[in-house]
Amino acid sequence: MLVLMKVTPFTPFSRRRFLATSALGAAGLSLGLQAAPGDLLPRGRKLGVALVGMGSYAGGQLAPALLETELCELRGVVTGDPKGKGRRYAADHGFSEKSIYSYETMHRIADNAEIDIIYVVTPPGLHKRDVLVAAAAGKHVICEKPMAGTVADCDEMIAGCDRAGVRFSIGYRLHFHPYHQRVLEIAANREWGGAPAMTGGFAYRMGGRRTWRMDKKLGGGGQLMNVGIYVIQSALMAKGEIMPTTITAHEDPKNRPELFNEVEDTMRFQLDWADGSRLEGVSSGDFGQNDFIATAPDRKIEIGPAFSYGGLRMTEDGRAFEPINRFNQQAHQMDGFAAAILQDEPSTVPAAMGRRDIVITSAIYESAASGKPVNLSVPTNGLSVGMR
Repeated sequence: MLVLMKVTPFTPFSRRRFLATSALGAAGLSLGLQAAPGDLLPRGRKLGVALVGMGSYAGGQLAPALLETELCELRGVVTGDPKGKGRRYAADHGFSEKSIYSYETMHRIADNAEIDIIYVVTPPGLHKRDVLVAAAAGKHVICEKPMAGTVADCDEMIAGCDRAGVRFSIGYRLHFHPYHQRVLEIAANREWGGAPAMTGGFAYRMGGRRTWRMDKKLGGGGQLMNVGIYVIQSALMAKGEIMPTTITAHEDPKNRPELFNEVEDTMRFQLDWADGSRLEGVSSGDFGQNDFIATAPDRKIEIGPAFSYGGLRMTEDGRAFEPINRFNQQAHQMDGFAAAILQDEPSTVPAAMGRRDIVITSAIYESAASGKPVNLSVPTNGLSVGMR
């Protein structure tokens, strides 16, 4: 069962209070709830979610998480296998078979009053298509990361949601975990005492079978888009969501070119900020790594594992935080968006954040291709559009 605390983003959150709340499982979430969960729900009804694309992430993580959420629940699916997968999810989650859709009939969700939010979990190359259909149906939208393959596609998606008057959020889960919230707080309270030097990597040995993640059109890129984006997010949290000014990157030689003939396997990237802060990051499908370290004059934090669904561990100035067990990041992420809708507040992870990260990944690819640094000319907080 989730326990939701009224903790608004960037409020002071001491290590002592963190340990006390995490030991109780309260976790100090930045949901900003003004009332008990039940009091926020219209007529006591949770917001209905439809998942679009019932692959391994939707089926293995999001659907189970929706059995734990306080403010929303699974009420429909869009799948290429309506009679098989669709019926199984309807039976398991107790929703009507009338709420099973194919991609061709997805637009009919517009007539389904049981569904309030559409969560797009198809490959990134299909995100724009599915987000625009969801927005046209008049439903609020969550889009799984990465938001899209290009900044232009991100802009079209944001414009479509704005035209439809619906809320648009990205499926970023780390912002809802207390360890990563502590990093945000350190930046907000200027506790670093200077410019942090950061290192981070997210990598794992991919199997020997080609999947859509190795298809540039469907995946939008390789492991940078798949897992490297988490490393970028951690650095941005440590910098209070301020954009870097310069990006340098290079791609390692491919050890398995038969698999990675369209996209990169290992990408190494450096992000530099005007104040001297720096991230040295890596993403790969050829070896294992899962950590984030930030070192500054007054603080040092180490998170490792840093990006997994569970089992995260963190130290601050050499002292270990108490482990937070049975913490469902996806459940808190989806409840966070539901809370934002119900309270008419901005999303913690708005579409503008997804767009911002595609600006950065696009610059990484540009630098790796040209062999030269790329200077960014974007708003300093990177969140100028699509805030809600």
